[in-house]
Order: sequence, then C-alpha cells, then structure tokens
Amino acid sequence: MSERSPRRVIQIHESVIGPPAPRPRSIRPRKVADYPDVPAAYLEVAQKLSSPLLMGPPICDELIAFVHHVFTEEEASLVRHLRKYHKKTADEIARLEHRPPDAVAPILRRLAVEKRAIACDDSKGARRYMLMPIFPGIFEMVLIGVAPDALTDWHRRFSELFEALYETGYSTEYFDRRAPYVKFLPVHQSIEAHPMALPSQRLEVIFDRFEAFGVGHCQCRMAEQANGRGCGRPTGNCIAAGRFAEAGIRDGWLRSISKASALALKAEAESHGLVTWIMNVQSDKGQLTCSCCGCCCHAMRLVSEFNAPGLMAPPHFTPRLDAARCNHCGRCARQCPMAALTVDLKAKTLARKAERCIGCGLCALACDNAHAISMEPVPANELPYRSWFALMMHNLPGQARSIWKVWRNR
Repeated sequence: MSERSPRRVIQIHESVIGPPAPRPRSIRPRKVADYPDVPAAYLEVAQKLSSPLLMGPPICDELIAFVHHVFTEEEASLVRHLRKYHKKTADEIARLEHRPPDAVAPILRRLAVEKRAIACDDSKGARRYMLMPIFPGIFEMVLIGVAPDALTDWHRRFSELFEALYETGYSTEYFDRRAPYVKFLPVHQSIEAHPMALPSQRLEVIFDRFEAFGVGHCQCRMAEQANGRGCGRPTGNCIAAGRFAEAGIRDGWLRSISKASALALKAEAESHGLVTWIMNVQSDKGQLTCSCCGCCCHAMRLVSEFNAPGLMAPPHFTPRLDAARCNHCGRCARQCPMAALTVDLKAKTLARKAERCIGCGLCALACDNAHAISMEPVPANELPYRSWFALMMHNLPGQARSIWKVWRNR
C-alpha cells in the first residue's frame, strides 16, 4: 500500500489553529436479504457481531466484508454458535455442527490462541469459547501480538477493512455520553514534583501493585502503518500487568518484561509525544495501559474526529493559561493530541474545549519558552474505581441506555 500522510488532528485555516469539523456518520444499514450470494455462515456471524449487546454496527457492506475476511467459511460455521455471555466448549459446538469434537477443537483453539478472533476461558479446566465485540475486542486482540515487521497481507487487509468499518462512525451510537473506562495520566514532566499529584497519577506507583508485566504492540498505530498512514512513533508500549499479563504471556501474545523495563518503555513513549492511559480502576488483579497518539488511537479519535463523548474519564489536571506570558505562537494547539485548543495567531486569542481535554500536559511542555501554560489540579476530580466490578456497575446504566437506544432505532 502506498504511503500517505498521517491523519491531521488539527487544521490550520488562515490564522486559526484548531480542530477540524467533525466527521459525519456514513453508515448505510442494509438487510441480510441484500446479500443472497454470501454463504449463510458468514451472515449468521455478522448478525451476531452486529448485536447492540456487543456494541456492533448494523448489517452493512463494511461489516460483511470484515467478517468474510476474518473467518474462513469453516470457521464461521463454528463461530455462528458462539455468544458473548454464554461460553461453550468444543464438545458443545461439535454437537451443534454434527461433527466429531477432535475435528472442531483444533479450529476453535486456533481461532482463540493464534488468530485471537474469539475469546477463550480455561479457568475451569475445559476450554470454553465466546464471541468478542469487534471494537474494542477483535481488532485489538488480532494485532497486539504481531510485530510491525511481521504483519502479513492478511493483517494488512484486516486493518484496512476494520478502518473502513470504523470510519462509518457506527461506534458513536454507543457513546452518546461520557463513559469513564480509561484515565489518561499527565506526562511526567508536566507535573513533576507537583504537591497535588496523587499516587493514581504516577505510573511507577500504579505498577508497584504487580509482579508480572507483559508488552505487546499498539494496535492502532500498527493498523495505520499497515494502511499507509503511520505516524512513525514507537508501537511496542502496550502493557498488561498482573493477571492480564500472565494470561497474555502464557498464550504467546505478550512478551514478559520487568517492571523497570515497562517504566522505561513508557518514558520512551512520552519522549515521542505519546500519552499514557490506564484503565480507570485501582484493582490489584490486573491493569492495562497503552501509549497513544491523537492521529492513530481509535478511542481518542471518537472524540477528536467524531465529537463523541468517548471512553475517557475527566482529567485530574488541566492547563492554566497565564495570559500575560502567552505570545499566541500556536505551539500548544499543534501539540494537543485531542485538538482541544484553538489559537488565533492574528487575533491573539486562545480557547480550550474542556470536553476534549484529557489533562496530558503536552501543551504545557510545548510552551517551553514562554512558560505560559501550567498544569493545575481539578479539585472535584474523582479517584479511580476500587474494583473492576465497581467500574462496570457504575457504567452499566448509561451503557444499557445506549444499547436500548440503538436497538430501538434499528
């Protein structure tokens, strides 16, 4: 695929540096009957993945093409029996397919462990399988364990088809309100020695909870690289800790590293202008964190491109402008990964969209000459949830309302 320029997070129009107009939703729903030449197994899988319970898109050309690529017809024939919330063993699926278990089990294992297009749970001895959402889910798991130089033509086509589906804007249906699943940490230099910085803002303190660490590759930057729109920033900084790391290392899609190495990778990522997010929870069981850029990250692009509320918790630190020091050079707006700042170079004005700001502090670092921006704490900021259960329960009512709304509209 030919190389293209990375996506522009901001636009420069005459003297104004700021966010571009929101991308419109372009999804075109269709019906299963519109695809008479597509094998039934693919259509059944597409119907399962389109479920609002999986935050799926409606049946559309992009979904059918994606499913047709991810699964062979034999794989799709097995996957059509899976559900999200009801796990099934290979023996159960074999009975539904009227095939011997020893013919079905290797296919399911390959789908779960090698291709990673379905989920697998072996906590109770026998492997049990279930569906994953497309995003977040299949997209991340398929790519996380593949190095950029090991991407095959199949992976490149996978990335292309996912991007076509993502760009329809279907996922914005499920984020008509903010859902604080992830929390961005301020860049270390922007709050160094700040007396109001909490332990939950410092990655080294968060990592002290865990012994096991595993690293994979950023799926978003790899997908954009495969699509010819890579930004050139490092990809090997998607890190799991605790039980999540142990599972990923065991199944081969994460590489075991030390805590010191994990922190070093995160520091390197910040030096390239990447920002760190973690799951918005303080659990000792496990943690997930990636280092993101505004041009590639699909979670950030929900906000910066589609103007949807997104998955981000409100920040604890936000920029404070010293108007007397600001020379309105626009460096802060150019550096912001969320296009939260608008600077008019001629009118000498600066405005911030609070709903876009993630509190990363890159704007303060960009203002290294004038020192007109500093990061200040938000007094009413809420601490991360104390357990995964609390995180899920807090977000459940809003998620249920969104799912109901999508189901009703369809």
